[in-house]
Amino acid sequence: MQSIIVSNEILLERIEIRDAPSIFYAINQNRSHLGRWLPFVGQTKEIRDSENFINNVILHRDETLNEVYTIWFKGEFSGTIGFHNTDRVNEKTEIGYWLIAQMTGKGIITRSCKELIGLAFEMMRMNRITIKCAAGNAASENVALRLGFSFEGIERNGERFDNQFYDLKVFSLLKGEHDLNKVQLNNSPERR
Repeated sequence: MQSIIVSNEILLERIEIRDAPSIFYAINQNRSHLGRWLPFVGQTKEIRDSENFINNVILHRDETLNEVYTIWFKGEFSGTIGFHNTDRVNEKTEIGYWLIAQMTGKGIITRSCKELIGLAFEMMRMNRITIKCAAGNAASENVALRLGFSFEGIERNGERFDNQFYDLKVFSLLKGEHDLNKVQLNNSPERR
């Protein structure tokens, strides 16, 4: 999908090479905010690094089913969100995301994730979606819990960052759980 309209304020656009300056500038201006949890921030030193990331996504889109979208809030670049580690055989994928500091607390990620969850289960035919976040990243953990994901446990030393290993919290949502939640919402007294 080229673009996904999440709301009248939020638009997701399929990442393209023209987005490299916006992505690099956002990372560069938000290094302390993003760098606390995301290893790629320290490796992103110039626009070319963002271009290389985007070219890699584009080059492997069809074979991996991985997709990355830029997030636009009221027309302003705000971050990225997408699928990675997609496994067609086992019908599972992972959602990853980041936002610049000034855009946090507005519900942008929660609402964007809802759209990607629907896309993963309905169009991509996935059975399982995972969200992983660094232990201690309460904001990201709360996104997963708000969306009905179950906490599965800790992936010990799951991510290398600044020559150290850090634990990741693992959350998952299954298609059957998502379908059941939709049925319950449609049958709730407020909806009748």
